[in-house]
Amino acid sequence: MSEENTLKFGMVGGAEGSFMGRVHRIAAGFHDDLKLVSGCFSRSYEKTLETGEKLDIPEDRLYNDFEEMARQEAGEIDFVSIVLPNYAHYEAANPFVDRGINVFCEKPLTFTVDQAEDLMQRVRETEIVFAVNYSYSGYPMVKQARQLVRKGKLGDIIMVRAEYPQEWILTSLQEDSEGISSWRIDPEVAGISNCTGDIGSHIENTVSYITGLEIEALCANLESKSGASELDDNSEIMLKYDNGASGMYWSSQVAVGHDNGLKVRVYGTEGSLVWRQEEPNYLEVTYTDRPKQRLSRGRDPLFPAADAVSRLPAGHPEGYFESFANMYHNLKQAVLAHRDGNYEEDEFDLPTIEEGITGVKFIHKCVESSKQGVKWVDFE
Repeated sequence: MSEENTLKFGMVGGAEGSFMGRVHRIAAGFHDDLKLVSGCFSRSYEKTLETGEKLDIPEDRLYNDFEEMARQEAGEIDFVSIVLPNYAHYEAANPFVDRGINVFCEKPLTFTVDQAEDLMQRVRETEIVFAVNYSYSGYPMVKQARQLVRKGKLGDIIMVRAEYPQEWILTSLQEDSEGISSWRIDPEVAGISNCTGDIGSHIENTVSYITGLEIEALCANLESKSGASELDDNSEIMLKYDNGASGMYWSSQVAVGHDNGLKVRVYGTEGSLVWRQEEPNYLEVTYTDRPKQRLSRGRDPLFPAADAVSRLPAGHPEGYFESFANMYHNLKQAVLAHRDGNYEEDEFDLPTIEEGITGVKFIHKCVESSKQGVKWVDFE
């Protein structure tokens, strides 16, 4: 791959030992035409230097803070990946946005809705590519589900049921562990919600991505069952959508026996579908007038949007790393178009900053509803 066709990027956060940093680097590494060339991997400059050395990044491309990196790397990198914990997303994104550097940011976008809206205003002013890493939209069969709904194959959507149960908090407590996600139960780092903000927000985005439905109102019950933190580790949410459909979401990090059980069920007047993250290569589809189907990625005919990001033949499992790699693939296409002056946000299959704002608003509305005594609140 020629140097001219290679996109260069930097990374903020993701020092050696960081789970998300490693996943992002592996995912970007699926592409020969993406090259990590700079970084501010930690607030500790020593850790940044250690990480940079292991990644063969020259010391003069390693930075002590976000501002210095944005200032020095403007015009040198094509985009930056922000893989910090929640509290630092806004602070880290600001200098890159202000200098016109394209951004790929972990979710949730920001701590507050005001921060998210401020960031969007400046993104619109600089006209950069800004994508939020809702990584489950990278799975081929999620894209297939989206196309089935968008093409009207299920009829009018009338109900959605989705869940995301895990057990990691109880397991961590029993092991007295400082596991990779221990910061998620610290409100100073995670924000106003743990479970809903962490995995409930993935439910919200995955459902939105597949169905296109917009939330009109919700009623949420957020609880701390484990007592490990003041933040929620279990939530049940009822929803009303703009087309009159209803929804129910359950997310939990204290559900013994569940590993990473994101499941989305969509019901229409002419059919339904089920997708499970732990069996990501299959999509279950049922129509009112024919037998149930179990579509297999790599084997069965898929819509072009799904087929285009299917990487391996049938029977070779594709999963978490590939979904992230597909996010980087679509990001790459958007950044190339932006570089050539042909970028139109709606033409690219990427979670936008507007979806990031919706995700932040979803978290805050759920907390608001729960604190008001589990009451319905408008999603405005």
